[in-house]
Amino acid sequence: METAAFLNNSGIALTEANRPYEAIPLFREALGMEPENPLLWLNLGIAQQRTGNYEEAIDSFLKALNIDNCLGEAWISMGLIHYEMKEFELSEDCYRSALAQDGNDPKAWNNLGVLFFTKGDFEEARKCFEEAVSLVPHYQDALINLRDSCRELGDYRAAAEFERALSEMRN
Repeated sequence: METAAFLNNSGIALTEANRPYEAIPLFREALGMEPENPLLWLNLGIAQQRTGNYEEAIDSFLKALNIDNCLGEAWISMGLIHYEMKEFELSEDCYRSALAQDGNDPKAWNNLGVLFFTKGDFEEARKCFEEAVSLVPHYQDALINLRDSCRELGDYRAAAEFERALSEMRN
């Protein structure tokens, strides 16, 4: 008999291989064995999110958070869903909840910055991207976003500096 851990690991591998429809039954089987395992709910939600089934994904993330409300990745994933649905206020709430759990999460800072950038608040976006880069100096997405924010703000010297950093990373 396969263990919940084995099923979880197999489901993660399938999800990462862009085969979430095959992963979902494995996570459900694992949850039959360990229904109070928040990581299984989180991973199920990520697979559901990849299929575009946002309603079920949010439900799975909420179940994970009801078991362990410190799962920043669940908040970040829900924030991304709300962002994609143009529910920006809910998206911001989710990213801020992730940061309340772990203020040193570069992905949460970057995603919050993308949200501000999309809303045209380039100064707030820049602050978020700077925070992400301060935590992980070679975070390529955050550096790109920081460069673009600087350009929008007319700070071309800083934008050029970030472009140089990105060029060095590519070489």
